[in-house]
Amino acid sequence: MNTKTELSKQQKKSQETKEKIFQAAKKILQKNGYEKLSIKNICEEAGVSNGSFYHHFKTKDDLLSYYIEDQPTMGPDLLETPKSLEDVKDGIVRVYLNYVAYCRELGVEFMAGYYDTKNQALNPAIRTERPYPIVTVQAYVEQAAKDGIINIRESIDEFTTDIRMIVIGNVFEWCLREGNADFEGNMSRSLRRYLDSTLEEG
Repeated sequence: MNTKTELSKQQKKSQETKEKIFQAAKKILQKNGYEKLSIKNICEEAGVSNGSFYHHFKTKDDLLSYYIEDQPTMGPDLLETPKSLEDVKDGIVRVYLNYVAYCRELGVEFMAGYYDTKNQALNPAIRTERPYPIVTVQAYVEQAAKDGIINIRESIDEFTTDIRMIVIGNVFEWCLREGNADFEGNMSRSLRRYLDSTLEEG
């Protein structure tokens, strides 16, 4: 019983440290932009040691990536099993409207700083450790195709690349307009148009 209590306290402290580090990074990012974001600055702002930072995160991009993608989870197992082509499309759009809501929660200033070309957390080739939305979508679509519900008119790699580009474009537009855009409407409309052109009944 005591061991469990201690573990719980340790986990709570770890989460509090992570949150403190993230809030420091968010503050620097919003005030000075990505260029001024460094592990040294983050640690100074958060009042933690470099060792503490590296205990929780590998790099500053890993830190940002953790929070931008560790959104309220919507894994493939939480999406209802699709019965039709339209169900598949609806499921994919739901994943990204969930992502839109999380972007709004983090704020336009944070997102504008995060979507920097120097941020390697945006590189899909190195993002393999957490269930990013596109990973959820890929698994969902592949299962639907395997079950004979849909056919994809292009390769799965092309499909996921196109989806990522559509999503990034919508986030960028929202940031460019400083939040004064129909984020949900634009995301939903552009995704549905693409899905209409690439998915067909199995």
